[in-house]
Amino acid sequence: MRWFGPAALPGTRIPRQALIAIPVLLVLAVPAIDHVTPAHVHLAPTLFVAAAMTATFASALVTALVGVGAVAALIVAALDRGTLATEDVTVQLVALTVLSGFMVLFCHLRERYERDLVRVRSISKATQRVVLRPLPERSGPVSIASAYHAAEADTDLGGDLYAVTRAADSTRLLIGDVRGKGLASISDTAIMLEAFRASARRRTSLQEMAADLEESICWGMVEFSGAGVDAGERFVTAVMVDIPDDEPVVRLISLGHPPPLLLHHGKASPLQVSNPAPPFGLGDLSDDSYAVEAFPFGMGDLLLLYTDGLTEARNLDRTFYPLAQRAAAWSDCDPQALIQKIAADLAEYVPGALCDDMAMIAVRREKPPAAGAASPAPRSTGG
Repeated sequence: MRWFGPAALPGTRIPRQALIAIPVLLVLAVPAIDHVTPAHVHLAPTLFVAAAMTATFASALVTALVGVGAVAALIVAALDRGTLATEDVTVQLVALTVLSGFMVLFCHLRERYERDLVRVRSISKATQRVVLRPLPERSGPVSIASAYHAAEADTDLGGDLYAVTRAADSTRLLIGDVRGKGLASISDTAIMLEAFRASARRRTSLQEMAADLEESICWGMVEFSGAGVDAGERFVTAVMVDIPDDEPVVRLISLGHPPPLLLHHGKASPLQVSNPAPPFGLGDLSDDSYAVEAFPFGMGDLLLLYTDGLTEARNLDRTFYPLAQRAAAWSDCDPQALIQKIAADLAEYVPGALCDDMAMIAVRREKPPAAGAASPAPRSTGG
């Protein structure tokens, strides 16, 4: 049986168990002080404070016990003064009993809400593990780190997405941003990621994967939108990346998404493609030809993929977060350290919580596996 809520009150370090001493001392002190105070001084109203205060942090059982103790203390004090039968004390007893009952009911409803919230959070975490799978720390000759933030409270999944798949001789990554944010965009996120995994299993080229995703997204958005819903206004911006094992390059297709940053020797260069495609879901605007462009990506270089929730975060002056400037200073970090530094810096830069979903992936080309080492089997991971 749980007697208290969380270990401490929000925003404080005071243990809730320690707070119970305050109403208990009030209940014990009222009869004792009433015994020595003048007849015109009445401390009975403080018993109402004890009952109400307990309900703010204790369980329904503890609140009920304090309420019973408060009623008993009022009776003892009234007997000591010989006023138990007066109308004033009768009204106080009835009011204190009713208040205690309401406080117990309040605690019961709060505890039920907290149990429901715990279940919702558990479901959210399970959903994230299934839909947005953790990325591997290593895929072929590249090391990987990632971070994800959902805009809506009490959920770990929103409209941003990422995934990694291992082809026979390359590593492929996807990062995207579904129109909208939070729970309302989860269905489109799931459609996008499942289409990416299905295409990866067929070991198609990067262009063929993009075409497969466009077809799947268009079908899925119509299939799951329902009549009269804005299926035509839903889309997914994305960047698809292919990093070959034996070439110092990175190839990408951009579909209306912010350009990745290449971090090299203290510089952050956006990888701008000359012919970006429209976002997924807007196939009518595309000619189904997806241009793949290559950029240098040598040993030790870092590639940072991100969604606009990162670059559109603002400080108190309403200035956008200067990602390229900040990331350039950390170009010598490993992927995990880079992600941690950006996350910590963003938390200091933005007042309060982020108001949009945010995802980022950092990838660094490492030394290739030693000669004779077993190559990893092609598989789809992450996202």
